[in-house]
Amino acid sequence: MAGASTAAGTIGLSPGLARAGKSEDVLDIAIIGAGLAGLTAARDLRQAGCESFVVLEARNRVGGRTLNYEVGSGHVSEVGGQWIGPGQTAVADLARELDVGTFPTYYKGNTVVLGGDGRLEADLKGTFGSDEAIGARLSELSRNVPAGSPWKSAKVAELDKLSVGDWLARQQVKPEDRSGWNASIGLSGGVMPAKMGMLHFLSMINSAACDYMQLDSIKHSAQETRFIGGSQVLSIRMAQALGKKVRLSCPVRRIANWDREVVTLQTDQGAVRARQVIIAMHPALCHQVQFDPPLPEKRAALQRAWPAHSPARKTAMVYTRPFWRDKGLNGHIFQVDGPIIWAFDNSPPGGEIGVINAFISNAQVPSDHQAARRFLSEIYARAFGSEALSPVSYHDHDWGRADPWTLTCVSAIPPGFWSTHGEALRPSCGKLIWSGTETAEIWAGYMDGAVRSGHQAALQVLNTLRRV
Repeated sequence: MAGASTAAGTIGLSPGLARAGKSEDVLDIAIIGAGLAGLTAARDLRQAGCESFVVLEARNRVGGRTLNYEVGSGHVSEVGGQWIGPGQTAVADLARELDVGTFPTYYKGNTVVLGGDGRLEADLKGTFGSDEAIGARLSELSRNVPAGSPWKSAKVAELDKLSVGDWLARQQVKPEDRSGWNASIGLSGGVMPAKMGMLHFLSMINSAACDYMQLDSIKHSAQETRFIGGSQVLSIRMAQALGKKVRLSCPVRRIANWDREVVTLQTDQGAVRARQVIIAMHPALCHQVQFDPPLPEKRAALQRAWPAHSPARKTAMVYTRPFWRDKGLNGHIFQVDGPIIWAFDNSPPGGEIGVINAFISNAQVPSDHQAARRFLSEIYARAFGSEALSPVSYHDHDWGRADPWTLTCVSAIPPGFWSTHGEALRPSCGKLIWSGTETAEIWAGYMDGAVRSGHQAALQVLNTLRRV
């Protein structure tokens, strides 16, 4: 799929075909969503010679679940998806095409583990300290679970009954080691192991070359590399090139006649008519759109059942410099049964300023930002020293409350979901083509999956238009 944008360019629409039989107010394609998936699809359409399209975005910005915060002196910190790693070639290729540079995640030095009143330093050597023996068992099991279609696994009946927590209980994981697994699964899926479906988790590992450590580490793993200028810059540059093709603050409220030749989309800026529609939205958000006629029951049931809220709150504490590095620390913190799931050094490439980002437990941290700043800086002081008590700024982003168009940052798929609803994930409905990272064949849920799904949607719609 990494070369799909090139392939789209070879499909092309001849000028005659692109214009044939159309009234001026009917577009070839309407794309809903200006995240990585929707903008990638739009970019591929233009490269294939199609200009009869529009991108409709509900928010007043592009980027979807990638978002940069300005932290001062021209630097940014990401509050959504931010990393890429081995095997994530689609998003890496896109970055090169857009002239967006990358740099390695900082992990040199000791990680601090906090538990109760205790404090421990350990050099985890670019890992999260996971049990390698249990990781190897997960890797082996993942070979039987196709990444893009976990419901097609020969062991679906057995595996989709289990949560990751159920499976870990059978592995006789020591109580003191459970907190590490809680952090790992919490970062991957936004929930504790008891709520994460085993089948879904194995499909994620399958994406990572059936290697658990490639999913759950930093070195040679999915958290290895960052983008210069922040991950949202990919969407910003694509949108800049597309210009007026992208309409912001334009939520789609109703989609009518999706089973006929011309589809009508009712938006807050008026009606849009198109022959094909790419819906690059989170499946649970699709359920908020009114469809006339109603969608097929299997697709509608998938949208109703899709987990609509996995709390994900990400913070950034900014300092004049990354002082922890002078102490042999890498800025990473794991906290046993505490509010910090994982804190890490998110400073810019040259370390010009110091930034500690953290995934935190909403229930354990004050909702008031000033109170949260004081609360977290005291924890950081335990880990890094008193200098942590004097940040220059603090940023706090709760994806569950950010805007009405972001229900969650990740999708925590529970046991039983894929065996019940999986078959309805990708098949188009009339003129509607489903896109977005959740539909990707590999790396679903990641930025790479979003880019792959955008390529696939563009190829699908271009082939459909050629047949017409």
